[in-house]
Amino acid sequence: MSDSKKGYWWVPSLYLGEALPFSAVMLISVIMFKEFGLSDTQITLYTGWLGLPWVIKPLWSPLIDNLKTKRWWILTMQFTMGVALALVALTLPTPLWLQGSLALFMLIAFASATHDISADGFYIIGLPPRDQELYVGVRNTFYRIGMVVGQGGLVVLGGWLHNSAGMSTQTSWGAVFIIIGALMALLAIYHRFALPHVETSRHEQFRLDEQAHEFWLTLKVFGTKPHLITALLFILLFRLPEGLLTKIVPLFLLRSTDEGGLALSNEHFGLIYGTLGVIGLLLGGIIGGWAVSRWGLKRCLWPLVLCITLPDIVYVYLSYYPTDSLWLIGTCVCIEQLGYGLGFAAYTLYLVTFSRGERSTAVFSICTAGQYLGGVMLPGIVSGFISDSTGYPTFFLIVMALCLVTFAVTAMVKIEEQKE
Repeated sequence: MSDSKKGYWWVPSLYLGEALPFSAVMLISVIMFKEFGLSDTQITLYTGWLGLPWVIKPLWSPLIDNLKTKRWWILTMQFTMGVALALVALTLPTPLWLQGSLALFMLIAFASATHDISADGFYIIGLPPRDQELYVGVRNTFYRIGMVVGQGGLVVLGGWLHNSAGMSTQTSWGAVFIIIGALMALLAIYHRFALPHVETSRHEQFRLDEQAHEFWLTLKVFGTKPHLITALLFILLFRLPEGLLTKIVPLFLLRSTDEGGLALSNEHFGLIYGTLGVIGLLLGGIIGGWAVSRWGLKRCLWPLVLCITLPDIVYVYLSYYPTDSLWLIGTCVCIEQLGYGLGFAAYTLYLVTFSRGERSTAVFSICTAGQYLGGVMLPGIVSGFISDSTGYPTFFLIVMALCLVTFAVTAMVKIEEQKE
């Protein structure tokens, strides 16, 4: 591989390109819809369904492996997302802004999920095994940097354009989406030259019946895994409390005090939740991964489960004792996100352990789809209805009560001691 095609030329930018559209669809849309006057119920219902492509992406992952090349899919999806993100801006001043933006967000979500499949596959074939281990920290770090740019910097920019530059809500958020679209288009142009050519197009080899048979064989392997029922319960329900929090916490932080929120400005929200919170999440993942590698998953599981559940109580405190202290709010968010990162590291390593063996990659994709379904999409859809019906203080108490579900599935799951 020539020096111009070494990993440092494309791995950071590739995973930056994974994070930007995901943050646009799953968080920036939530904040924008709040600014447009939608209720929590409406926001979580509409944006919750946007997670569907990440749940069902194993269904079309064989296409990526057998139609064209992963490099082609990456470039095509990045360009598609760039255009669609910019088009979001054009829908906002129109009477059909909600329908138009949701349709485009769903298109972006499908393109982003397809891009994820392509990028992860390209990472494996584009780097030798030794370099894959070397760059794993780089890819994770730049993915989090992308989340900081999206959830932090661009949200701050949107708030500044509206509050300080005097732009209307439609114009300020339109500018944000044009910027994200331009970034994705620039990444597509850059990757046109930076991504190495490591594949031959295999579109003539693709057969739908063969791929359907392969998927059926994967399901059979998955279905014969030991302790399948307890594993499924763990995969689907472990993240239930966090799944309820994911969309409501940003709304709670941004809603006015009359609505029961903390009335943060978009600028302060971008700094606290979109920047400091993501840094806490990254640190938690690093520390959690180190702890498991040192002492093993079985010994670390319960301490890390407590880390992902007990810090949720900070939102109970903030909802019952609201404050305008940015230091206190920031500390609470960082504590919760650090704990989330610690616990999620253990959860991810369990999925890896469960998937080992025959067809490990395909089985792992089913596991990640299951965790997204039970831990993100379905809780996210209903979370707004619960918060609107009960109010934020009671909602956060319900989340704490549902931590018992996490404890229950953890107590049931079977984890074998790792062999040296």
